[in-house]
Amino acid sequence: MSADKSFELLVLGGGMAGLPVAMKCAYSGMETALVEDDFLGGTCLNRGCIPTKTMIRSAEVANLARRSEEFGVEIDADIKANLDAIVERKDEVVESIREGAYENVEENDNITLVEGHGVFESAHEVRVDDGTLSADRIVINTGTRPARPLIDGLSDVDVLDSTDMLFLDSVPDSLGVIGGGYVGCEYAQMYSRFGADVTVFQRGDRLLPREEPDVSAVIEDAFAAEEIKVRTGTTVTGLSSRGDDITIESDESDDVDTATVSDVLLAAGRQPNTDGIELEEVGVETDERGFVETDDSFETTADGVYAIGDASGPPMFTHSARDDADLLYRHLAKDETISTADRVVPWAVFTDPQIGHVGMTETEARDAGYDVGIGQQDFAEQGKPKALGETEGFVKLVTDAETGELLGGHVVGEQGAEIVHELVLAIELGATAEDIANTIHIHPTLPESINSAAGGVHEPS
Repeated sequence: MSADKSFELLVLGGGMAGLPVAMKCAYSGMETALVEDDFLGGTCLNRGCIPTKTMIRSAEVANLARRSEEFGVEIDADIKANLDAIVERKDEVVESIREGAYENVEENDNITLVEGHGVFESAHEVRVDDGTLSADRIVINTGTRPARPLIDGLSDVDVLDSTDMLFLDSVPDSLGVIGGGYVGCEYAQMYSRFGADVTVFQRGDRLLPREEPDVSAVIEDAFAAEEIKVRTGTTVTGLSSRGDDITIESDESDDVDTATVSDVLLAAGRQPNTDGIELEEVGVETDERGFVETDDSFETTADGVYAIGDASGPPMFTHSARDDADLLYRHLAKDETISTADRVVPWAVFTDPQIGHVGMTETEARDAGYDVGIGQQDFAEQGKPKALGETEGFVKLVTDAETGELLGGHVVGEQGAEIVHELVLAIELGATAEDIANTIHIHPTLPESINSAAGGVHEPS
């Protein structure tokens, strides 16, 4: 881009928050510039949600095929993962969705797509290549990238990140996964099912530390059953290469240990892409990790500059990013007063069994001063999970014991990420456990477990 142009709105980054806010504001009549230096769709479409879940589906099919005799079905062949075919299928799915995004932008007469890296020149100007775009209001949606923690030898070893794992042409013989959060757990199980010998190194005392401890325990048991090794309470302190192998040095309970693997996945969190756009030049403040600081209506410390999506920090999910976009559109195009205060944001982990989470954990509710009621139903005691052969996990409800109102819902089990939405709606509408228990649920279905958990809520002694 070489010409200087003026717009009503400029969106810096076409991810899952930037793209929809640009589209909606443009459809409302605002002349909008959308600046993107990679592909439209951001991390979710190109390097996150869609490609990973497409490949996880292939891993699920491979696992189910290996279990076929449990269901009375004989498969007279070795079950092998054809990673080339799996990656090709993933690419086709991603490309089909990405093409739709570009078509939608092209059909929107009020959007100008500018391909290139945008850098702030002032609170109302962004330089792209040798041209400058000006706008009354600017929205930052530059996303995040895999973090690289301080580990001795990291810069000298060819490690993989979550993006690299989507494009491998062969399954690693052995894979060390540094990090036991959502990304680490999903990739660990996926590549184990593809045929890799996987070890997870987790600094905390359990996998998935943001979940209920008994939820983490279910996943750890599932990993053990699939021979995925998990080393909790373990800090990776060093990496080194010897030939085709990588040595992982770790500190576990003050004892130094080593492990040798063919490949290493670094899954140690995300860092914001805010370090190359010169925010400091325009008075946009960031926190110690580089995330843009905003108020509840996405306003930054620079007048007329907003930040949405992952660049502004947690919650870093596509669905919350889309909600950011919708709220900000209503403010910018309709002059509505908006706020993210008290917003209900659920999330999921796409391990097998899946996890669906909304609201407070039991510990969080107690720390907030509630007298807590708990309702829990194991899938192993329900008809549909038995019929499916998927009896791992449970539904757990956390309530205000005084009013019965639902404070949190946690599902770990078959399709947990799907059935948790009943609990999302319940919290959004202020429903009580009694409301859920009195609602007829279809039999036999997985959500019956929610109904049963609600009917058994009690105040622990």
